[in-house]
Amino acid sequence: MSRLHAAPVADATGQAADLFAAITKAAGKVPNAYAAIGSNSALALDAVLKLDAALGKSSLSKKEVETIKLAVSEANGCDYCVAAHNLMGRKAGLSDADLLAIRRGDATDDERLDVLAGFARSLVTTQGTVPAETVRTVQAAGFTDAQIVDTMLAITAISFTNLFNRVNDTAVDFPVPAAI
Repeated sequence: MSRLHAAPVADATGQAADLFAAITKAAGKVPNAYAAIGSNSALALDAVLKLDAALGKSSLSKKEVETIKLAVSEANGCDYCVAAHNLMGRKAGLSDADLLAIRRGDATDDERLDVLAGFARSLVTTQGTVPAETVRTVQAAGFTDAQIVDTMLAITAISFTNLFNRVNDTAVDFPVPAAI
């Protein structure tokens, strides 16, 4: 049960109504997390959407962004975002086996994605204080400095929604993946 106020999407006015209309047009519905964020702060929802739009233009592929978001969501224990990014990861081309491996911190068939997921988990679990060797490992896997910075942007975006959903206890409205 949600802990924060969440007005029905149909009752929204102003900027929240405009954002909800755009989300509905793009996705067919307003996910519970966006509805609750926008009900409380259209500013916060606008910022989240703009961060995600920026990530769509970043140096990272959709598959890489979803790998980061899934790994971070699992590390942060956000069941809502794990469900959402498990689905989005599948749409970005990750297999069910890859999705499960990313969540577990196991190897996938793509060593480069494994390094990226490990880097993202390392940044989250160490509060960003990583050894120089960790950065060298990501660079040696072929990631550019721009991609490393964009990885931090992806972590910033997903960390906000992880925090929001953990505080709010947002009801999951995506298919729930198998437990690990």
